[in-house]
Amino acid sequence: MIETAMTIQHRTVHAADADSRLDRWFRRHFPQLTQGALQKMLRTGQIRVDGKRAEANTRLARGQEIRIPPLPEGPAPEPVARDRQVSAEDAKALEAMILYRDDYIIALNKPHGLPVQGGPNIKKHLDGMLDALTFEKEERPRLVHRLDRDTSGVILLARDASAAGFLAKAFRGRDAEKTYWAIVVGQPQYQGGRIDMRLAKQGGGPMGERVVPAEGRDGAHAITEFDTVDVARRHATWLELRPLTGRTHQLRVHCAAALSCPILGDGKYGGQAAHLEGMSNALHLHARRIVVPHPEGGTLEVTAPLPPHMLESFATLGFDKPRNTAPKRRG
Repeated sequence: MIETAMTIQHRTVHAADADSRLDRWFRRHFPQLTQGALQKMLRTGQIRVDGKRAEANTRLARGQEIRIPPLPEGPAPEPVARDRQVSAEDAKALEAMILYRDDYIIALNKPHGLPVQGGPNIKKHLDGMLDALTFEKEERPRLVHRLDRDTSGVILLARDASAAGFLAKAFRGRDAEKTYWAIVVGQPQYQGGRIDMRLAKQGGGPMGERVVPAEGRDGAHAITEFDTVDVARRHATWLELRPLTGRTHQLRVHCAAALSCPILGDGKYGGQAAHLEGMSNALHLHARRIVVPHPEGGTLEVTAPLPPHMLESFATLGFDKPRNTAPKRRG
C-alpha cells in the first residue's frame, strides 16, 4: 500500500537492510528528507524503533519496526537501490574492480572520484550500483565500511545479512587492520610514530564541512600510526598510515595538522601547500590493504593496486613501483 507523506507509517526492516545505521536507512528510503529534519524527528522522539527512541547511529536488525512520522513535503521517495537498473557499462566497470570474491565477501578496488553513497548533487555512487554484483545470490551485497569519494583502494562488501553483521562487528571492534599509502608534501619531523589528536566537525565556509583538531577533551578520539617508506628529492614523502580509529577525514587532518605535511592534492586541508608543480592535483591517498576476520574462520588479506595518478607520481618522484599481491585466506 502506498501511504501519503502526511500519514504515520510503520515499516519492517528487511534482511537487505540488516545492520544498517538508522540515518542511512532513511537516506536510502526517503532521499527527500534532509539531515536536519531527520535529526529533529529523532531528538523529539517522533521516529522510533520497536516503540523506543533511537539515535541516528542505531544499528537496525531484521524484523524491527520503524515508526515514521508525517514527513515534510518533497519529491516522492526514489526506489531503493536494489530496484534500480544498472547499465551494462557500469556493471562491467564494477566487475573489473573486483579483487576478491567468495560466498561471503566481495572486495573491490574503488577508483578515485567514485562516491560510496549518495548525497546532495550525487547521482552516481557505488551503493546505487551494487545490484550488478549479486551474481548467484538473491540478496544484493551491502557496504560494511566507507571510503571518501577521492580516496581509492580496498573496500569490502558483505554478500548477505549474516556476513554484514559479522564484518560490521569486526570493524566496530577494531579487529579489521587497515593500511593506507599516501604521498605527502614535505617530510615529517620523525620517521614514524603515533598521532593522537582529537577531531571535531566544523560546518560552513567555502570548502563546506571540515574536520578540525579539537582542543582539550572535546571532539572524537582519533589515533593514527605512521611510518616513512621513502623520501623524494622534491620534498615529498611516501607514508604508510594505519588508522586505529575511523573518524571522518582522520588521515587527511592528521597529516596536515599533526605532521605539517598535507597529502598531495588535498587542497581542502592543505590549501596551495598541498600541490606540487607538474603533478596531479588528485588526492594521493590509497587504501592499500585490509586484513579482516573471515565469517568462515581465519583471516582474509586483500591488497589493492595503486590508481593511475599515484603510479604516475611514484614514477615522477622516483619511488619504487610496488608489487601487487594476490588476496590471501589464512586459517
